[in-house]
Amino acid sequence: MCSSHSIGEDRKNFGESTPLNLNDIQGMRFFDPHIHVSSRTTDDYQAMYDAGIVGIIEPAFWLGQPRTGLSSFKDYYNSLIGWERFRSSQFGIKHYCTIGLNSREANNIELAEQVMELLPSFIYKEGVVGIGEIGFDDQTAAEDRFYREQLELAKDAEMPVQVHTPHRDKKQGTTRSMDIAIEHGIDPSYVIIDHNNEETVKEVLDRGFWAAFTIYPFTKMGNERMVELVKQYGSERIMINSAADWGISDPLAVPKTAALMKAMGVSKEDIELVTYKNAIAAFGKSGQLDEADFLSDDTIDQSQKFEGNTILRGGQQPRPDKSSIIIK
Repeated sequence: MCSSHSIGEDRKNFGESTPLNLNDIQGMRFFDPHIHVSSRTTDDYQAMYDAGIVGIIEPAFWLGQPRTGLSSFKDYYNSLIGWERFRSSQFGIKHYCTIGLNSREANNIELAEQVMELLPSFIYKEGVVGIGEIGFDDQTAAEDRFYREQLELAKDAEMPVQVHTPHRDKKQGTTRSMDIAIEHGIDPSYVIIDHNNEETVKEVLDRGFWAAFTIYPFTKMGNERMVELVKQYGSERIMINSAADWGISDPLAVPKTAALMKAMGVSKEDIELVTYKNAIAAFGKSGQLDEADFLSDDTIDQSQKFEGNTILRGGQQPRPDKSSIIIK
């Protein structure tokens, strides 16, 4: 696999003088445990595959504006286990998801109560590897209520939990998220605390939770900072993701960070744990995900259909040669 995407293109994350590209990690496999591919293009899928990404998890989240009815939640959840899972497979990437009521929309209490009644019919579907992403945004009473209810749902189902930590008052919100999980008797090894930074990582690891970091331009974490954290804390129970969505984000954040780690002297073993194996181990507790899923090269057949539909349009033909730069 190869790619022409240059890591040096991102001035903020990599610096102007870093002459790196994804050829430096050619042949490695990557797993992105938090990416919203429903809002990405097929070109992104192609680039992800070429960069070595073999599997992804798409957490249920908000759409950029509030949903106004239960049916829109139902259709969205169905798309995560249906069309998007199929679309991903058409580019050689295995798609999994976590299902939950996101913290932003938990504040619409009437609708949130209806969503809670809907969730049990989705969490046992094929490809669902956890409850998520759930947690806090503004740390309101409503967010607290529905976070707790979903923790109980995860506990009863014996499923991993993917926790969204707030962008404001992050340290307080992260501690609170873990306190509540412990209060509800959730084993920390089943909880992935996401969107960590330098302020939160030590407590998360010390308390036995998984620490996930989002490499997201200009906001959450730059990958130079991420390399320093891996050097400081090691690779145990640490994973990275892109959280790429409809905003200014990078679906290649995981392989790019792997290349930077290699260039900055991080061992191949640590890189594999942080960018591939740890996420599979954490979400593998669902029973729906195993590393063996990624060790065979499945033939991609872009002529396949999902409920009568394909990714092809008009007279388009399946594209077997993914390295070609010619668009016909």
